[in-house]
Amino acid sequence: MAFADMKHQLTVFMTGGQRHHYTLLPGNATRNEMLPSKISPSTPKDCKVTFAQLLARHGARDPTAHKSLTYAAVIDRIHHTVTDYGSDVRFIKDYQYTLGADQLTLLGQRQMIESGFKFYKRYQGLTSTNSPFVRASGQERVVESAKKWTRGFHEARLADKSSGVPDKYPYDILIIPEGDGLNNTLSPDLCPAFEDSRHDDNGHQDFWADQYVPPLTERLNKYLPGANLTDEETIYMMDLCPFNTVADEKGKLSRFCDLFTVEEWHNYDYYQSLGKWYDFGNGSPLGPTQGVGFVNELLARLTGRPVADHTTTNSTLDGSNSTFPLDKALYADFSHDNDMMGIFAAFGLYNQTDPLPKDRRISAQEAKGFSASWVVPFAARLYVEKMACGGSDEEFVRILVNDRVIPLQNCDADELGRCTLSSFVESQGFAKNGGHWEKCFA
Repeated sequence: MAFADMKHQLTVFMTGGQRHHYTLLPGNATRNEMLPSKISPSTPKDCKVTFAQLLARHGARDPTAHKSLTYAAVIDRIHHTVTDYGSDVRFIKDYQYTLGADQLTLLGQRQMIESGFKFYKRYQGLTSTNSPFVRASGQERVVESAKKWTRGFHEARLADKSSGVPDKYPYDILIIPEGDGLNNTLSPDLCPAFEDSRHDDNGHQDFWADQYVPPLTERLNKYLPGANLTDEETIYMMDLCPFNTVADEKGKLSRFCDLFTVEEWHNYDYYQSLGKWYDFGNGSPLGPTQGVGFVNELLARLTGRPVADHTTTNSTLDGSNSTFPLDKALYADFSHDNDMMGIFAAFGLYNQTDPLPKDRRISAQEAKGFSASWVVPFAARLYVEKMACGGSDEEFVRILVNDRVIPLQNCDADELGRCTLSSFVESQGFAKNGGHWEKCFA
């Protein structure tokens, strides 16, 4: 089952669902070679970016505390029940579970530093003379990601000989607490009906798992006699591939990845994509509504007008120029993958994607650019740009997800995927009308 070449390694590397890491690829491959943008992500000729908003997921992390205990228990049971290890799984005999819980890995920290450096270089016309206004949702790994990102931004400025602006580093970071009942557009938890629905039905994922997992379980149990792994535990064994990979400071592919074929990794990625789509994205009746507050904050920043929202925004913070300025050229916000899914859905970025089928796998290309690994991997990033261009009296808005231009919807986008600012603002009627917020309490 071991992979023989770099192409196979790269395939596995890019099919870990939301658990693969975005910025660092093995070998000499670049992100754009793996996930090419149909529209050039470069700033169009005769245009100048006047505004840039970043929304980023935290960097690569250890499993959550609950999952880490679960994974450790599975490995411990294997060690206690298996005496004859097949050749393909022999490494498990000596494998020691050492993954932590919830925190950024060293690789995840490096991801965020590189992300900040890249943002500075991409928008150097702005970054050399402006510092970003930074917010982070309150979980520790998100706050640490914001700090590492600002470090990368700062290091890029120090290396920029053209910048004569004093750098007031460390930059202030507005930390917005997380928790039930707290207004936080970067990680909302104010919609009871949405929270309840996420625990009611995993039917799409379960149906797909029933199609592809049982043969894998049978094979693992053949090589690990006595382990008696369940289908759910087989998925845990697959999880150990990305989590052990990102636990390595250099992102060396874990030997757990060799337990499964490239085809099986595509199936696993699709399993993760189904979860994101139907639990948090377009496939969730209230998923897009969770992102409405952030979209309305962005519209305020783009237009310089006060925030108009009655959903997840914090009116105290958003009503103060010190905690929600409207006159900045650069903004950077840090969040989680599930919350970013709701925001992308509120924007309508993947409205051209048909509902993902549960009985067959479709590629990210067939899904109009959607998969968990394409959209919300560790350190995922959304760029919203406003640009002034020669020959146009009005500025344009453009959105990129992980360096891929996402053509805007319902606002007469041009061949470069952009809309005029006024058309873009008008197209965001779902957010401006509060989504389906009233159904949160039905």
